[in-house]
Amino acid sequence: MDKIPMTVAGYRALEDEIQHLKMVERPSVIKMIEEARAHGDLSENAEYHAAKDRQAFIEGRVMDLEDKLSRAEVIDVSKLSGKTVKFGATVTLSDEDTDAKVKYQIVGDLEADAKRGRISISSPIARALIGKSAGDTVEVAAPGGAKSYEILKVQFA
Repeated sequence: MDKIPMTVAGYRALEDEIQHLKMVERPSVIKMIEEARAHGDLSENAEYHAAKDRQAFIEGRVMDLEDKLSRAEVIDVSKLSGKTVKFGATVTLSDEDTDAKVKYQIVGDLEADAKRGRISISSPIARALIGKSAGDTVEVAAPGGAKSYEILKVQFA
């Protein structure tokens, strides 16, 4: 099985989600099933079927998250350093067309969130940045056409 790279924060977020599912969601859905059973005939009981569907979703999600945690390769970004872009780096870029500056941290697929400035290691822009350093220019094939960025800063925090 393939290892899944993730930051310490990403690993903790998955652990927190599992805890929430097991300690909050699971007991809640069990209570919903019990209440729906009390209403009688289960074959025509929409509340019962909805609760059972929810229970199946929760159990599937817990199994999926536990699998991902078991395959996690946790990388502590605070212990990384260097001048080249690699997993965990926070990169400040300048769009060469608009001069707009953006800042991205390169993280694992499961913790990517572009709105929060966290891009997946497998995204086109991250793949273009890997191995480059401040002062380099990268070309990225974006859905709206090719984009060119200058790397202003590479940091690990």
